[in-house]
Amino acid sequence: MQMITISLCMIVKNEERILARCLDSVKDLVDEIVIVDTGSVDATRRIAQTYTDRVYDFTWIDDFSAARNFAFSKATCEYIYSADADEVLSEENRARFQVLKETLLPEIEIVQMKYGNQLHNGTVYNFDEEYRPKLFKRLRNFIWEEPIHEMVRLEPVVYDSDIVITHMPEQNHAGRDIANFRKQIAAGRQLSRRLYGMYARELFLGGADRDFLEAENYFQMQVASPDRSGDEITEGCCVAAKAARLRGDAVSFFKYTLKVIAGDGCSEICCELGHFYETSGDLEEAVIWYYNAVYETQPVLALRTSGAEPLEGLVRCYDRLGLSEQAASYREELNSRSEE
Repeated sequence: MQMITISLCMIVKNEERILARCLDSVKDLVDEIVIVDTGSVDATRRIAQTYTDRVYDFTWIDDFSAARNFAFSKATCEYIYSADADEVLSEENRARFQVLKETLLPEIEIVQMKYGNQLHNGTVYNFDEEYRPKLFKRLRNFIWEEPIHEMVRLEPVVYDSDIVITHMPEQNHAGRDIANFRKQIAAGRQLSRRLYGMYARELFLGGADRDFLEAENYFQMQVASPDRSGDEITEGCCVAAKAARLRGDAVSFFKYTLKVIAGDGCSEICCELGHFYETSGDLEEAVIWYYNAVYETQPVLALRTSGAEPLEGLVRCYDRLGLSEQAASYREELNSRSEE
């Protein structure tokens, strides 16, 4: 079996602190390095040129896909490995990558690798480790299938590898992403199901109060739209309810919380109700909703709304109620979960 060839494709901007770290961990595993700079004003471009002469400029147009497509268009190898500057391959995973390169079957069109270290360093994700497509066959062969009623295979052949990429960002990108969502909406773009959910998720995982307030009108309109699914309406209600609570608008707050509670409910809405009653001074009612967030419902956007956030609320409320035994019990559970 002939070993595959791989082009590393990256888009970068102002990554002088971490670009070399990333490239040093992968440079000897690939056959070609393509780096597209989207407007760096630091030493990023100079550092990139010490690793490859294939460094290109791309004028930033608030579109990551456009930049990545441009980078992919410059690749010439059989496969393309897409990486970000804040990624690192450990020695163990470098060895796994080399084995993959030596043994990958030619029919494999996409290789998924585990994205690890998600919950550290201020990243905006729910899971510490998840599969992501990272290695792509550059040119796809269309193949007919089935001995009768034949058809062209449309789904790519995907392989889930054992390679784990360590994600080591130096800053949280939620603010950048949320600002980009606002630009897309202001330009009249209808967010897809995927982007709509990611906007709501990023708000809950990394958004500031002002971000919820600025997103409120958009999600209110989406909740009222007949084009959104039930799951999308639930996600929109979570954002609209939190924004209303932050504004002190009880009527709107209950309008959106009740839409969700009337169904299966979710941890996000239960947390919001807990915060509402805790702020109002009704600690007994707050305890009920924080408890529901932890034990009776599931999260739809942010895992922490079924863990640390409501458990912290239970500790605060029981402390204020003078019920130290109950507070100690939930504090112990909170500590045990943080150690997992």
